[in-house]
Amino acid sequence: MAKSKTVYVCQNCGNTVPRWQGQCPSCGEWNTFAEEVQSSEARARAARVPAMGSRSGRGSVRTPKRLDEIEITDESRLMTGVGELDRVLGNGIMRGSLILIAGDPGIGKSTLMTSLGRHLGDKKVLYVTGEESLRQVKLRAERLGVPSDNFLLLAETDVEEIAAASHEVRPDLLIVDSIQTVFRSDIESAPGSVSQVRESTASLLHLTKTLEHPTFLVGHVTKTGNVAGPRVLEHMVDTVLQFEGDRHHAYRILRAVKNRFGSTNEMGVFEMHADGLHEVTNPSEIFLSERSYGISGSAITCTLEGTRPVLVEVQALVTPTSYPSPQRTAAGFDGKRLSLLLAVLEKRQGMKLSTQDVFLNVAGGIRVDEPAVDLGVLVSVASSFEDIPTDSQTICIGEVGLGGELRSVSQIERRLTEAKRMGFTQAVVPASGMRKAEVPKGLKVHAVKTLGEALKVVLG
Repeated sequence: MAKSKTVYVCQNCGNTVPRWQGQCPSCGEWNTFAEEVQSSEARARAARVPAMGSRSGRGSVRTPKRLDEIEITDESRLMTGVGELDRVLGNGIMRGSLILIAGDPGIGKSTLMTSLGRHLGDKKVLYVTGEESLRQVKLRAERLGVPSDNFLLLAETDVEEIAAASHEVRPDLLIVDSIQTVFRSDIESAPGSVSQVRESTASLLHLTKTLEHPTFLVGHVTKTGNVAGPRVLEHMVDTVLQFEGDRHHAYRILRAVKNRFGSTNEMGVFEMHADGLHEVTNPSEIFLSERSYGISGSAITCTLEGTRPVLVEVQALVTPTSYPSPQRTAAGFDGKRLSLLLAVLEKRQGMKLSTQDVFLNVAGGIRVDEPAVDLGVLVSVASSFEDIPTDSQTICIGEVGLGGELRSVSQIERRLTEAKRMGFTQAVVPASGMRKAEVPKGLKVHAVKTLGEALKVVLG
């Protein structure tokens, strides 16, 4: 009979200690230790999945290879047929890669994974569900129009059974929904615990590298929006995708937080419909389609998501406060950055915002963190404070310094080209960034040096 041992595992970093502690000595977080019971077999981590390169599990001797002996062909990447997903992954899925996709409940993770069966065509997809019944997945697949020929379903949570099924059917793509429900029988902890999530992921990683098929792991998130489970989980996988957006709104944003085979700056945009997620190939048009005209507190700016310029509308509402300290609320923008910019506006432009509540919103549910949107944020706030509408055909781009100066931003030509394509006639940009830049025909560019000059151009 295997002996058991009680240990305490940090829910944040996976650090294991023999006694409970208030603060984790590894990551420094407080109150993150949870009690777990481990058997001697679990401590030895006796993996029961077949060894790499062998179906029998006995393993085979592997020798190191030179770089010129390793073949890389055009088939090294699997194109999903979903353009926005392929863009975020770096032009397709690298074969043998382990991908973690996480997001809030109801955001559309399972919908996106199921729809891959429709786009991959003749590729064999093995969908392992640990939270839904086979009938539930079938109803969703029929709603999404997934053909039944090459879409295989398996209701299983045991890693050993998943590995056996994968070795039997040899899928082109494996989907596990979700990693928090999967367990290893040689570990006594409950599914979803730190030990189970870590060791189950390690087994699935071993399986993925063995069969050299890509694997998607659907993961839950915490209340703060981080991937649930130990932080080591994000280091084990090859790619981490974050599915963002409000489930009560139609638009979804897919970002790559980590990607060993591509850029982490790309962004994919989807729109939720009754028949699944539809790609949004022109995000600027979508985010600006419902903007209002002739109302103060609105400004258009441009953010760069990887290689894609995206025009967004920044809305601000400035109103007298009824509290001892004014409110500063931002949706889709960093709150601390907003407070910094408001201090610049009050100090350099003399706008008394210390008695005003300021509410900021980036329309469309997108979140922007790039400094290039600073000017658009301050223009919208100043417009609402002065109650003067901005020109609907003017776009504002630039980083604002603490001295009220405008600093140059990267790839200004690409941003101006996107603004011209969307029908804008004027642009307010930093003068330092326009020295060698080419201006698109039909677009009037105001190159200014300070925030005050920019506000004069936009608000008169």
